[in-house]
Amino acid sequence: MIRYALTRGALLLLGLFVASALIFLTLRVLPGDVAQQIAGTNGTPEQVAAIRENLGLNAPLWAQYTDWIGGVFRGDLGTSLYTGLTVTAELAEKARVTVPLGILSLVFALALSIPLGVLSALRRGRADGTALSVGAQALAAVPVVWAGMMLVVVFAVWLGWLPAQGFPRGGWSQPLDAFRALVLPALTIGVIEGAMLLRFVRSATLQAIGQDYVRTAAAKGLTRNAALIRHGLPNVGLSVISVLGLQVAGIVVGAVIIEQLFRLPGIGRMLVADVDARDLPMVQGELLILTGFVLLVGFLVDIVHRLLDPR
Repeated sequence: MIRYALTRGALLLLGLFVASALIFLTLRVLPGDVAQQIAGTNGTPEQVAAIRENLGLNAPLWAQYTDWIGGVFRGDLGTSLYTGLTVTAELAEKARVTVPLGILSLVFALALSIPLGVLSALRRGRADGTALSVGAQALAAVPVVWAGMMLVVVFAVWLGWLPAQGFPRGGWSQPLDAFRALVLPALTIGVIEGAMLLRFVRSATLQAIGQDYVRTAAAKGLTRNAALIRHGLPNVGLSVISVLGLQVAGIVVGAVIIEQLFRLPGIGRMLVADVDARDLPMVQGELLILTGFVLLVGFLVDIVHRLLDPR
């Protein structure tokens, strides 16, 4: 187990290193001149040249990359070109919105997909089971923006239960208002991701129903449902754990879009604004942290799956 964990850890670090290089190079080939954007439309060539020199943009790419990655190893992700604030400080502030949004989205996805996926498998061939399966396939194809708009129409406009947009100025010092502001965005992501996961849960449940140990338990007197719950669901749970890394990646991508739609001051909205402003230190730090988070979740899922799998 220790050897497996070390191997996976080494792959995690390698993946993060490759990702950092790709992020850095991709941002450098984007059109536009950062120095010219900072100087403004009235900036003189001398001012633009001075800005490029101060920011180190005249240095070779390999020198810029090693300077940045060396700072990352020291815990310094860089400083914003516009606000002067560190990337770490900005990420910590915005994570107060994005992290709870991601956790709540995952809770909704699991709460919808696991019971409905098992029920769909148990009711296979019947009208309700078929409806659940077809509904999940249809929901999985729905664009997350459209789903969010429909939920806003229902729960914010028609029913008036939840706010349509925004986050309280006081943040989590107003916990009830902050939580209510995250419910619709999290439900939007959770419904789409849950529909995708439901199909996987259904498939894993159907596979478990056909296993010898479930049939043997049923032959010894248990009903099919009781045999599945007692002996099959633990293996379904292992299968669900194995795809959680992909679900988390989907939630991260969904958060970038949903924070724009619901005007949430999170990492996703900050990332879009920084890309538009060409604030390269902020963008590359944000992308590296998000990529590292997804890779870390995948690593933890592999370790937990290895620990729980009796084989």
